Amino acid sequence: MSKQFVIQLSHTPGALAALCRELEKRAVDLKAIGGGGVGDHGHVILKTADDGATREVLKAGNYQFIEGDSVLAEVDDKPGGMLSVLERLSRAGVNVYGHLFTGRWGDRATFSFVVDDPAKARAALEQK
Repeated sequence: MSKQFVIQLSHTPGALAALCRELEKRAVDLKAIGGGGVGDHGHVILKTADDGATREVLKAGNYQFIEGDSVLAEVDDKPGGMLSVLERLSRAGVNVYGHLFTGRWGDRATFSFVVDDPAKARAALEQK
């Protein structure tokens, strides 16, 4: 199963480039990436084609990170679509560490989440 990584970065010029440089040296292909930063802290959320090599790069670089199984959710592509997923996760007591937008097809959108309890998240998302 594909892992999703949430990685803390310093919010400085070149921090993300340095991480991507190390991934490139190991020929790790990025499949999805997102992130941001506020103040002194930044973060990146990513999926790659090689979980093991990604983990090795992160450990070798002393990055603080969380990894987890990807939990997929399909939502209506309209205002409130994402809210419906987040409310179900919240009611189930699931904490979201990060999410990625993975695609849009017609009136549906797909997101991939990394959470503290994937089994509980999947069960919550199966309920209507």
